Amino acid sequence: MINSIWQEASAFSWVEWAATLTALGYVWLTSRQKTWGWWWGVISCALWAYASYAIYNLYSDALLQVFYVVMGVWGWYQWKYGGDKQQQLPLSNLSNKQHALLIGGGVAAALLSAFLFDTFTSSAAPWWNAPLTVFSIVATFLLIQKKWESWLYWMVIDGAYVVFYGSQDAYLFALVMVVYVIIATKAYFSWRADFRKLQRMPL
Repeated sequence: MINSIWQEASAFSWVEWAATLTALGYVWLTSRQKTWGWWWGVISCALWAYASYAIYNLYSDALLQVFYVVMGVWGWYQWKYGGDKQQQLPLSNLSNKQHALLIGGGVAAALLSAFLFDTFTSSAAPWWNAPLTVFSIVATFLLIQKKWESWLYWMVIDGAYVVFYGSQDAYLFALVMVVYVIIATKAYFSWRADFRKLQRMPL
């Protein structure tokens, strides 16, 4: 496994390394509620969009990364000005009904997407990729809204990515996802504690 990780790392271009490192910076900074961390995500997704288009000829993946660039700009704006009177957005939570709707809708969208890609394209592993992509988008929307439970979604998603990349012998990406799981787990408990403190504050 160590040899495989070294070979993968050696094969990375500077664009892929820059995209990976800025992505790690984005996850770490947003987990610490740093608004400017969103710009690290914007840079990372822009670099991955370029790599997907210019290096791998993965045009749909490139478009997805462009979408995430837009989401990153929106995330920065929402965190900075999305609160009352254009103040910084506070932490908030989801109701059980909202969780049920998000999960149910996400499952339905993932199944439909996987079926379409499996039937009409030559996409690799659509039954893995579709659910992970759909719920990554869901979790990103939750993070933009500063829902503390967004990190619970990321814990599950990133854990699934560890299994997926491991099954594809992409051990370097699996290792990166292990780091994501650790950051998401820490952020989940930190954000939950901060939200509970806010709930106890007098109005």
